[in-house]
Amino acid sequence: MNRRKFTKILATLGGASAITGLYAWQVEPFRLEFVQKKMPVKNLPGMLRGKILMQISDMHVGRTDKDFLIRSLKEAQRYRPDIVVYTGDFITENGGVEFDELNEVLDHKVTGKIGTVGILGNHDYGMGWSQADVSNRVTSMATGAGITMLRNSAVVIGGLSIIGIDDLWGTNYRPEVAMLHYTEGTPTIVLSHNPDTCDEDIWKNYKGWILSGHTHGGQVKPPFYRRLLYR
Repeated sequence: MNRRKFTKILATLGGASAITGLYAWQVEPFRLEFVQKKMPVKNLPGMLRGKILMQISDMHVGRTDKDFLIRSLKEAQRYRPDIVVYTGDFITENGGVEFDELNEVLDHKVTGKIGTVGILGNHDYGMGWSQADVSNRVTSMATGAGITMLRNSAVVIGGLSIIGIDDLWGTNYRPEVAMLHYTEGTPTIVLSHNPDTCDEDIWKNYKGWILSGHTHGGQVKPPFYRRLLYR
């Protein structure tokens, strides 16, 4: 291979990398998509059949444009969901700015007609996922906004048990405590920010939905192509 051809290949690869980087930086984070799926739950009470459960995840307030988040939440409100679950990463550390912005964003939160719950993600623990005071502050702010925060705990909404596991990488990961709330045969869903908890030996024969965030829609998704792998 001569030098001219080699330089041309490098330039092509560099251009592709630049396009990929630009897409990841300026396009994908501002691409709003609402995905609707049927969600069969064993032994679901009749009053919940046909109801809407909305999952909102990974807002990353402090890094994501605040106005975009507010517009997105206003759009989500139009679906008038019955239950709303927030599956972590409310914030991303940004010198304290994230807390002021989170207050503003939570003013426009989406709430369920019969229940609104949330869990924490790794970024909700601040730098190094190790700042318990940050996680407590996020929890307090979300609770003050009317979101029932589940930290290795559970709540029953309309006969549906919702178990919330604290983040896998955080300082309060106690899945064995969370799963004490599971009773086989009871209609249940589990919230766990990091889907890698699926590989943990914690599930007590649980067979059902686990709603996660963390991967931002898919672990393998090249720009302009359909997702290759879900987790």
